[in-house]
Amino acid sequence: MSILPDYLEGAIDLHVHSAPDVDARRFDDLDLAREAQRAGMGAILIKSHQNSTVERAWLVAKVVSDIQVFGGLVLNNTVGGLNVEAVQLAIAMGAKEIWMPTRSALNHRKHHDQAGGIWILDASGDLVPEATAILQVMAQSDCILSTGHLSPPEAFVLIHRARRYGVHKILVTHPEWAPTFYSIEEQKKLAQLGHVWFERCFVSTTHLCGCVPFHVIEQAIVETGVDTTVLSTDLGQLQTPPPAEGLGLYAAQLRSSGFSQEQIRQMMCTNPNRLLFEKRTGES
Repeated sequence: MSILPDYLEGAIDLHVHSAPDVDARRFDDLDLAREAQRAGMGAILIKSHQNSTVERAWLVAKVVSDIQVFGGLVLNNTVGGLNVEAVQLAIAMGAKEIWMPTRSALNHRKHHDQAGGIWILDASGDLVPEATAILQVMAQSDCILSTGHLSPPEAFVLIHRARRYGVHKILVTHPEWAPTFYSIEEQKKLAQLGHVWFERCFVSTTHLCGCVPFHVIEQAIVETGVDTTVLSTDLGQLQTPPPAEGLGLYAAQLRSSGFSQEQIRQMMCTNPNRLLFEKRTGES
């Protein structure tokens, strides 16, 4: 069990995996929350590639005290893909994050030499009606829209349209990972739109995701800004560190590279807190 340093008390991990799941996980939901609470974290957001975690998180929060536990919905085939009714239900039940397709995305499946997959653009390069309907629903909420495993060209169209509709919390999912890689210039263009953050996941630096060098992440933070970065782990696998330990390792690496405690706290505490809890204002 890892205890986070004092400057990371209340850290938030917006991207953790736990059981029940078809993939082997290090912890079940309850043990994950207990470990995070003992480490001094403030909140976690449980992600499943297969189904909603909103109901699971609600129950865990009833059992485990002194930590906030949230859930969301990934729009993979197992929930009907680009299913606006599923999005509406998840948000009504308290979802904090809606991810575009991950393992069902055409981009993901092509990268893994698999057939088929969800593509959110039509033949003219515009969003398909189902994706448009989802953005319209999300624009009326305070829920985070995440890009999942879409290709950058898809995500660019999605994000521009989302901003036009007034979606005010957009999170680009692991922009350093090979299948969803965004150049620094692409990230800068997205950041200029406002209300766009980049979720830089610790798992990208492990063997599971191609061992992305830390300096790639560090350069992206320097170039695009601490204020647009969220540091999450995407951990929970058997062969990787526990999520709380991963946050500690992540922070230690960034400290050794010259990032200050205040900067790391902003990326692990302040920015994710804003995404979870900030309410919509009149400005979009």
